[in-house]
Amino acid sequence: MTAPATSALAHQLAADGHATLPTLYTTAEVAALLACLEAAPAAGPNFRRSQDVFAIRNLLGEVPALWPLLDTPALRSLLGTLFPAGCHLTKAIYFDKPAGSNWLVAWHQDLMVNVDRRADDLPGFGPWTAKAGWVAVQPPVEVLENTVTIRLHLDDCDATNGALKVVPGSHLGGVVPAETIAAHTATATVCAVPAGGAMLMKPLVLHASNRSTSDRPRRVVHLEFSAAELPAGLAWRERRDI
Repeated sequence: MTAPATSALAHQLAADGHATLPTLYTTAEVAALLACLEAAPAAGPNFRRSQDVFAIRNLLGEVPALWPLLDTPALRSLLGTLFPAGCHLTKAIYFDKPAGSNWLVAWHQDLMVNVDRRADDLPGFGPWTAKAGWVAVQPPVEVLENTVTIRLHLDDCDATNGALKVVPGSHLGGVVPAETIAAHTATATVCAVPAGGAMLMKPLVLHASNRSTSDRPRRVVHLEFSAAELPAGLAWRERRDI
């Protein structure tokens, strides 16, 4: 994309909490990413497999060969527009919603970040959770506001195979109480994305996805980048400097 186009994308992301980039990776680059993922081992605590979903947590730690394929000039250019002062990757996950999957995701915001340890004495951090050896915490809203999720789509994705639904502008109100989320979803829109394209999203934007009703998969590489720094003594679990 040209500089004016990526700048317009950044403005839309700031205003609406989401934006779609139709082309971020070429067909050949997508094929290489899929081949790398398919060659990865599929066992261990960071792998989740069921009839409805296959997921890899700590993706770059489990499949280190993937990062050189993701780290393209196009991605670097996009990150340079989104984070002029620089950023770091804080989370990477792979999601595969198979054809006909009954897996749906209810309306929510992405409020938790993965960190290296629990630190109950940090003001503004909490609640804390621990699962399968991983520690996560809800950070101050300023951290979430300085984070952007890039969802790279490896398949054409629309409403029939689990494209995300979002509520434009819902990130501007901070953390939405769970009991009031339903009242905000009347203006939801579906974010269809072609293979090789990316959906950009602010963690605080309300989002959800429906069950798949088609025979097409929905494979997504979910990357989170942030310009925020955590307090001394606390570190992002998956931090990778860019």
